[in-house]
Amino acid sequence: MECFKKPGFGDRDDRNRQFDQIVGNSRPLETVLEKVERVAPTTSTVLIQGETGTGKELIAKAIHNISPRYDRPFVKVNCAAIPLDLLESELFGHERGAFTGAIAQKIGRFELADKGTLFLDEVGDIPLQLQPKLLRVLQEQEFERLGSGRTHRVDVRIVAATHRDLEQMVKGNEFRSDLYYRLNVFPVLLPPLRARQEDIPKLVIHFVGFYGRQIGKRIEHIAEETMAALISYAWPGNVRELQNLIERAVILSCDGVLPNPLPSNHQETVTVVSNSTTLKEVGRALILQALAAAGWMIGGPEGAAVKLGLKRTTLIYKMKKLGIVRPVQGRRIKSPAEALHHAESSVVM
Repeated sequence: MECFKKPGFGDRDDRNRQFDQIVGNSRPLETVLEKVERVAPTTSTVLIQGETGTGKELIAKAIHNISPRYDRPFVKVNCAAIPLDLLESELFGHERGAFTGAIAQKIGRFELADKGTLFLDEVGDIPLQLQPKLLRVLQEQEFERLGSGRTHRVDVRIVAATHRDLEQMVKGNEFRSDLYYRLNVFPVLLPPLRARQEDIPKLVIHFVGFYGRQIGKRIEHIAEETMAALISYAWPGNVRELQNLIERAVILSCDGVLPNPLPSNHQETVTVVSNSTTLKEVGRALILQALAAAGWMIGGPEGAAVKLGLKRTTLIYKMKKLGIVRPVQGRRIKSPAEALHHAESSVVM
């Protein structure tokens, strides 16, 4: 992700560049990004909560990249993926001979993140017996490596994330209350994908483009019924599940058409949700995305009509029917994100 020196935002173009890996502009997502803008310039601890697959690491990186620490290390540790007997050493480091197998000195993640940001992913999985040491370094910014009596001081900004309900874990004596309060200085709750359905067409086209380039396939058409099915699906695995299914669909695609990647039992729901209103909204979203990607060029080999698998005249007819007009002339469109903004703001309702 690109880094910028100024943490503030002068206009929407700045926001598009700062959050260039975060796709969508639904109200729930905008609320999250507004919180990110407010907390990023500070040194306050941030606790990102949300279901698995909602993009907690992307938000953590965004906080770092628009903070004054943007040019310092961003260090991640997955607390759920490291065994208990190794996690303490991974976080705080150890001296040679500190335990069996410690044949050399090891620098821990806190030291590696000095002057930067430490991202504690799945912080709810940190064992109770290790939590007091973590609390101390959060409060005092100091610790000792395993096997050493020397105190090390660090300047680290903590961003933590979890899919667990830490408040309930505190009530169940599974998580220390003092550590929870220390982590929960500035909470950020990420919405599940089912709560931001209007972002799904943008995410689909984003991943179709990404995997199309990666795999070497050109997807030129997504059926409205396919998009309607993707919008209506509950997405228990959130954006990660959508990403994986789109990758599979691109691999299986033939003749430039994206197949419906959902299991057959979920495809049956299309007949329920694919009413005229839903399909109109989906069709509008698809056209806006294609226009954005083409910089508002309708015809030609790189135009929106080709991307949608339509004749130029057919696309113009659909645009008129949906009330979509070109942005103000005389101003050069700089990027697909800017084009999409102009497209959405130029629709006659």
